[in-house]
Amino acid sequence: MEDPRISPVKPRLGREIILFLLPLQGHVTPMLQLANILYSRGFSITIVHTHFNSPKSSNYPHFNFQPIPDGLLEGQASTVDFVALLVLMNVTCVVPFRDCLSKLLSDASKDRIPCCLITDPVWHFTQAVADELNFPRMVLRTSSISSFLAFCALPLMQEKGYLPIQDSRLEEAVPELPPLKVKDLHVINSKDPEDVLRLIIAMAETMWASSGLIFNSFEELEPTKLAECRRGFPVPIFTVGPIHKLSAASSGSLFPQDRSCISWLDKQERPKSVLYVSFGSLSIVSEAQFLEIAWGLANSGQHFLWVVRPGSVRGSEWLEVLPSGFLEGLDGRGYIVKWAPQHGVLAHPAVGGFLTHNGWNSTLEAICEGVPMMCMPFHGDQRVNARYVNNEWRVGLHLEYKVERKEIEDAIRKLMASDEGEEMREKIKALKRKADESLQDGGSSCQSLQKLTEYLVSF
Repeated sequence: MEDPRISPVKPRLGREIILFLLPLQGHVTPMLQLANILYSRGFSITIVHTHFNSPKSSNYPHFNFQPIPDGLLEGQASTVDFVALLVLMNVTCVVPFRDCLSKLLSDASKDRIPCCLITDPVWHFTQAVADELNFPRMVLRTSSISSFLAFCALPLMQEKGYLPIQDSRLEEAVPELPPLKVKDLHVINSKDPEDVLRLIIAMAETMWASSGLIFNSFEELEPTKLAECRRGFPVPIFTVGPIHKLSAASSGSLFPQDRSCISWLDKQERPKSVLYVSFGSLSIVSEAQFLEIAWGLANSGQHFLWVVRPGSVRGSEWLEVLPSGFLEGLDGRGYIVKWAPQHGVLAHPAVGGFLTHNGWNSTLEAICEGVPMMCMPFHGDQRVNARYVNNEWRVGLHLEYKVERKEIEDAIRKLMASDEGEEMREKIKALKRKADESLQDGGSSCQSLQKLTEYLVSF
């Protein structure tokens, strides 16, 4: 299969794909990566985005960017309660998006024929807009297939009495969703829990009504859940992941990346000796949890590269809660940055483990680089991903929601310096090979991408 990152641009098809970004980092990145892949296959690309968390368009000179007002008032543009934010934006963006899409369609020419809209499922209002304008809408789901099905099952989980979660039932298995336990069910903190269920129901209903689903996963990773998904959704389904392995290298990061950490990794003498630590773009920890993580890292005796996003420690700007002399006491074993070029870090030969929140992008990137994981999930799909990493694929350790320094210290040593950690490393290398093979000519993702291309051209 030709690699879009190095192959010459193919002749334009005269067909345009319109993609609408959801303004959260974990959703922006794969959407822009998919746009790059479709561009490499001959489509013109238009990116519609809100003013809030707008992408850096200069990184994508080959795309047409169309900003729309998001209608957010001062103080509303916050991801602290991102469910409330997304519920609000599904209202405030309706008219601006409809006007934008209508204009894009009316401005069509023989050289630029819009053929499909691709949105995140969270933008559920876009299905009604697409129907009104008689324009096909597909959905890119940026989670694993397994967590997507668990997400869709939340109303059933409530009906069965699993939700709201009770402390006395945390260790119970959920027979409807193996291998999950009650404590692995999606927890999305919001001021109005009913908002979460309403959002899920609206997403599921509009995905049923869409023209197709696209997943950033590959068939060999989740074969059973993919089959289940195909039984449950009466629309074409395409597994074209891992998307980041096919996409051009342009950065979709909403945060400035500190590349000094790569230079620090270059200086490490032993391969696989550094633990990479990052909890993504939305996770927030308390000061007490932050200190437990810090002492667990320090006491493990292992080298580590730690991403501490400004504002990720509740009530703190950045590192001021660390005890005096903490960094000096590491004697060069630790390096802390505000944000890192994660692909480059995970691919670096010095990195041998990943302490992660298990967002799907991070989990899939670790699999693709053969880096075993320590799982510290916070919310949303992360809990499901962590359970699969630990119990299904057996390529990582699950901290079981214990943010305690001794637990963290022991798990780091087990992952980085034990026979059990080495077994996980071998298992994830096997998964990495499957991911690579899925993208090769004749592989499952390669074939699915070809079918997606033909499907889009058919509109």
